[in-house]
Amino acid sequence: MTTVEKVEFSSDGYRLAGNLHLPEPGTGQRGAVVLTGPFSGVKEQVTGYYAERFAARGYVALAFDHRNWGDSEGQPRQHEDATAKVSDLRAAIGFLAARPEVDPERIALAGVCLGGIYATQLAAFDPRVKAVALIAAAYNNPELIRDRFGTENFAALTAEFARIAQRQSDTGEVEYWPAVNPEGMPAGNPGPEPYAYYGTERGATPGWENRCTALSVLQELTLDVDAFLPLVTAPLLIVHGSGDQAIPAADAEAAFAAAPEPKELLLLDTSDHIGLYDDDTYVLPAIDRAVSFFDRSLDRSLDPVFAPAFDASPHGSDRS
Repeated sequence: MTTVEKVEFSSDGYRLAGNLHLPEPGTGQRGAVVLTGPFSGVKEQVTGYYAERFAARGYVALAFDHRNWGDSEGQPRQHEDATAKVSDLRAAIGFLAARPEVDPERIALAGVCLGGIYATQLAAFDPRVKAVALIAAAYNNPELIRDRFGTENFAALTAEFARIAQRQSDTGEVEYWPAVNPEGMPAGNPGPEPYAYYGTERGATPGWENRCTALSVLQELTLDVDAFLPLVTAPLLIVHGSGDQAIPAADAEAAFAAAPEPKELLLLDTSDHIGLYDDDTYVLPAIDRAVSFFDRSLDRSLDPVFAPAFDASPHGSDRS
């Protein structure tokens, strides 16, 4: 039976709060997984859901609140700080490496949705990360985002962020938008699908608030994963939904093509993006593949060239 230990650790002087999901007691040190998740998410939502299932499969798994979110320190509240999130992940790796039940040479990183970008950025420059799984991940780069918004709409949006930044400078007051808005903009995640998870009982948790700083959205739009993917030398697994409309499967396939070996790709037969947040029809195959991949990647006695070892039917297809 798995257990959950409430933990705290420090990142750049900020106290971060986490839930450490521990597998059944056993002999020797375990492999471990750090989780980082979607925009505005807190540790009781997607990352906690995955951490519980990784622990059930024998991994020590850490779900935590990045600074400014949930139970962690940081101001302004509900502010997406892209650089800080990578620093927080670096601190989380250090925290796990010092735990007595964790083998510091067997630590993996799993990023879901926007967390996939931060996982990639850390793994590109931190050799303590021995394997990476990107699950329903975002694959932003500013040029791609501009093209999808349209040049005029993108320019109008960046102009609005400039006005917000100026007002905040003039008044000292932080401006907020909804984190999710089923009607569309303004929002961190506009539209009915994000609202179907965060705005309903499905994703409800006391630690989550339906707001984000307006300039958090600028952080989202200016993230870049393309410059970092070719630098990830740890084994990389990409799991994505074939029916994901929020982040098309073509984005995941392009990222897979850009990443160096060793790497694997699993496409699951989903109908949306948020199915990989909490629907075990898709989450469990994702966990199965990630555990298989981590087992092989983190065992230093095995050859680093991996053979496919997962029967994805009837829900998906895989490529290695």
